[in-house]
Amino acid sequence: MKRGLPYELFLGFRYLGSRGNRANLSLFAWIGVGSVFLGVAALILVVAVMTGFQDGIRDRIISASPHLLVFQSGAAGMSNPDQVAASVRQVPGIRAATPFVLQQALITSPGGDAHGGLVRGVDTSDPSVMADLRAQLRSGRLEAIGENEGGILLGAELARLLGVLPGDAVTVISPKGALTAVGMVPKMRRYTVTGTVQVGMHEYDSSIAYLSLTAARDFAGLPGVTGIEVKLADPFAAGEIGRAVSRRLGYSYWVRDWRDMNRNLFNALQLEKLALFLILTIISLVAAFAILGHLVLLVADKRKEIGILKSIGATRRSITAVFFTVGIGIYVVGTLAGSAVGFALIWVQNTYKIIRLAGDVYQIDYLPMRLAVPDFLWILIVTGGLSIVATIVPARRAGRLNPVDVLRYE
Repeated sequence: MKRGLPYELFLGFRYLGSRGNRANLSLFAWIGVGSVFLGVAALILVVAVMTGFQDGIRDRIISASPHLLVFQSGAAGMSNPDQVAASVRQVPGIRAATPFVLQQALITSPGGDAHGGLVRGVDTSDPSVMADLRAQLRSGRLEAIGENEGGILLGAELARLLGVLPGDAVTVISPKGALTAVGMVPKMRRYTVTGTVQVGMHEYDSSIAYLSLTAARDFAGLPGVTGIEVKLADPFAAGEIGRAVSRRLGYSYWVRDWRDMNRNLFNALQLEKLALFLILTIISLVAAFAILGHLVLLVADKRKEIGILKSIGATRRSITAVFFTVGIGIYVVGTLAGSAVGFALIWVQNTYKIIRLAGDVYQIDYLPMRLAVPDFLWILIVTGGLSIVATIVPARRAGRLNPVDVLRYE
């Protein structure tokens, strides 16, 4: 005993920093620490990148899109939106339910530029709808869209592609067309750009255009609306609340939530995260072999000390614990260093946004990094498990050494 420490821990700590009589023995210890350090740091950064990327896209989708969409089965539109919206609002957890109209269109500018987009008609008399639009507003006046039926809000990237500013006029052309005496001709409407909105997702900002509900319904030629868009107090409860809405409305209506509409994207991101985690686990295998190599050399170097300890009463379990302490010490030092560096790099990236992304490719303009507690625990479990397996083999071999054979030849 020394300073209250069991002698197994005391000797383990001594051997951890011991150079021994064999060449490069301490070098193997540092290689083990460095391998664990690289494995833990790499896993933390990769998992944080994938989680942050996935969460960043998810947050943009949640802020830009309705959490639930309600449609009427077997109909081109919904003829009784006010009744359906009132019924939906009675379901607990729903913050707002408003009718909407969705129409694909071609938008052209006076300069001749044209770009395809989605014309979305929203209920500008609803405070929750106006609050969401106000949070996205980048330039212009939001209230102008509801003052008359000739105003339109464009996504910031769409306005840039068309080369228009608030106050300019654009022409919106419907692909459905209108039946006239001379046949089917495209339906066109001229609107004044009252402002631009920006969510941060390039695909969304380069295609969306907002009209008032009345103007959009007239442009689409619908007697009613496309459906009901629903905002929730907790977007992550969309599945449960969506099922409750379906039960309330009955079989003639169907509901889609934001997870279901983006299922393929999230499944692909999750699979990529798992694949990278498994690939980088190879670094932890290298760390395990480095620990194994160091302990094999250390046991061979300390054979005489092992024989003396056993001859004065040390048990097999005690000798095993001494060398187990060395291996776990290498793992702990490497893990602490790797975790410190990994978390420091995460903080630097999230604070200063050093790594920027092309918004038109990745949907977000910088690389967010987030590490959830369960993911960090999995990293510790995987790296710790491999280190324990690599440690226990030479440690048990040391415990099985016969003191008579050792002292006879030493």
